[in-house]
Amino acid sequence: MVHLVYCDNAGGKGNKELDKILAGTKTMIVRGAAGRKFPHSRVFEGEELYFMEKGTKKITAKAIVKHVENYMKLSLDESADILQKNQEKLNLTTKQSERWLKKYLCLVEFDSVEIIEPLDFDHQGNMDDWLIVNKIEDVVVGTSIKYEYVKIN
Repeated sequence: MVHLVYCDNAGGKGNKELDKILAGTKTMIVRGAAGRKFPHSRVFEGEELYFMEKGTKKITAKAIVKHVENYMKLSLDESADILQKNQEKLNLTTKQSERWLKKYLCLVEFDSVEIIEPLDFDHQGNMDDWLIVNKIEDVVVGTSIKYEYVKIN
């Protein structure tokens, strides 16, 4: 599978999530929730990640999944410990660290980051901040297909 990851654009130039990824100062993405939802338990080593900055509608970089850790039923203290333990790779701001204090966490480490020729993202109303598709063309203008969001239990 292929993953499209929306990157947080808060923090100003040089401190945005995608800027950190491209600079090599961020090598891990976190997603979390109160329950199990995308991408928890749905990301695997060797799969491709594509990145786009929120609000741009342009897919501009890609990487390869190196390692994945999924956590369930965490206390807030356990969640905070996991984020702190991985802070060097996550490179989260204080606000982002607070945002990801969740019961369910998915940490995705990646490498082989490269800038790609920008692809026009075909946004549909039912999309979340992490999409899982068969191929990136499934969410690119001109070749996209209807995105089917399927909940995981």
